[in-house]
Amino acid sequence: MLDMLITGGLILDGTGNPGFYGSIGVIGDQIKIIRGDINTIEAVCTLDARGKVVSPGFIDVHAHSGLVILSDPYHQPKVHQGVTTELIGIDGNSYAPFARPDDLERFIRLNSGLDGDPELPFRWSSVSEYLTLFDRKVAVNIAYITGNSPIRIGGVGWNNQRATGGEVENMRSALRESMEDGSFGISTGLDYPPGSFADTAELISLSNEAARLGGIYHTHVRNALGDRYLDPLKEAIEIGRESGIPVHITHLFRRVTHDGGARPILDLIELSRGEGLDVTFDMFPFRFGGTRIIIIFPEWAQDGGPDKLMEVMRSADGRERLRKEVTPRGRGWDEMWLTYFKRPNNIQFEGRSVADVAETLKKHPVDALCDLLLDEELRISYFADIADHGTLADFIMHDLYMVGSDALLLGDYPPPMAYGTYPYILAELVREERKLSLSSAIRKMTSHPAQRIGISDRGLLLDGMKADIVVFDPEAIKSNTIKSDPKRFSSGIDYVIVNGTIVMDHGTHSGALPGRALRRGQRG
Repeated sequence: MLDMLITGGLILDGTGNPGFYGSIGVIGDQIKIIRGDINTIEAVCTLDARGKVVSPGFIDVHAHSGLVILSDPYHQPKVHQGVTTELIGIDGNSYAPFARPDDLERFIRLNSGLDGDPELPFRWSSVSEYLTLFDRKVAVNIAYITGNSPIRIGGVGWNNQRATGGEVENMRSALRESMEDGSFGISTGLDYPPGSFADTAELISLSNEAARLGGIYHTHVRNALGDRYLDPLKEAIEIGRESGIPVHITHLFRRVTHDGGARPILDLIELSRGEGLDVTFDMFPFRFGGTRIIIIFPEWAQDGGPDKLMEVMRSADGRERLRKEVTPRGRGWDEMWLTYFKRPNNIQFEGRSVADVAETLKKHPVDALCDLLLDEELRISYFADIADHGTLADFIMHDLYMVGSDALLLGDYPPPMAYGTYPYILAELVREERKLSLSSAIRKMTSHPAQRIGISDRGLLLDGMKADIVVFDPEAIKSNTIKSDPKRFSSGIDYVIVNGTIVMDHGTHSGALPGRALRRGQRG
């Protein structure tokens, strides 16, 4: 007796093969491929997938859900996209380990414009304690990677200073303990203080420790380095070369501020592979990207943590220097849109550009941002037109590419990846533009990220694999998010199954919370 039987669909198993028509069974939380006549098979539940595609659940290798999903465990924006597993802790900005509770509180405040600051009735210290908060309490599976920011805060502090030999050894020890608790490696966000205060040698040493335990180096590169084009990538590759760790470069794209195109970037990645290095990358499919607005403030203003930044913004001298040094990201202040306001008097600025807000307040854009950030305790997010749309497909079509949403699930006007990443690729790049085959796109969403992270029992539809499954209509799947109305669920996905439990049933969330905390080296 099967617990579930899915019949009649086109099975794309995640390998990139063209697929076959058949049936899939589920026993408990595991997959059983059905061979032969299904008429004699009994099942508690049967799903008719005729005219639909049956694939492994989608895996997001760049998810900003580390706090948000704890306050909203149903995770509907992602479930409606077919996501069944997310990698959190990316960009160097993870929430464990923190030996001192006050450091965790300060870090949540510093990073609130990226991951939110929901009211949670609990706190934690270690990676192990943090992961228990997700286990069978959220809708999707959570894999965790340790950010270098908490490692550096614990080992060096909040200031911009070079780590001593002893401090590096302490950080290696903290990272080792994190990985023994289940982390899949180390992440960096080298545009985000305090993690960005780490130099290359420090990152090589930490990566060497992670490599010893089979981890990966997942990096938001240091975009201000050198030529701001290829040099940031060269540092990431050097870290992989010197430490022996597999390197994953996250949200790799050609910025609108780059003079060069996509080809030199891809050539550099391919050359590193030719040298025997293990390098991969991800990207979202939209030209809009977003993060915490304080990313535009210089490192000196953040040298010391969130309290120091707020002190700088309050001071006349600090304000004068910021006006001279802070510049917009992307195309300009009029194409940087703000979101995630909590103060009632600031809700009026949701979705409006920095230029528009500054004009309304009759202030210089930097003054307007400083005043709002002080009022909102640093929590404001933004998104901007930053990626060259004409070259996005060059990255997405590449064999080394996998899907990472980089989705900010904050405010009334989140960027489009929050609600539409996976359906957009399947609808626009596969069905409409035919830049990718359906089987290739599914591989980039399933087995490729599973292999990259190191998740051995998901990402493929094979006997004994965990039953994370998506059933969708390839002709109807669609991203419905638009800039003026971004919080619209995607459509065309009938069923999402996580660990053998139906989380989305006929396009509606079932309310089930079967997600698990996935731990390095453990199946489950």
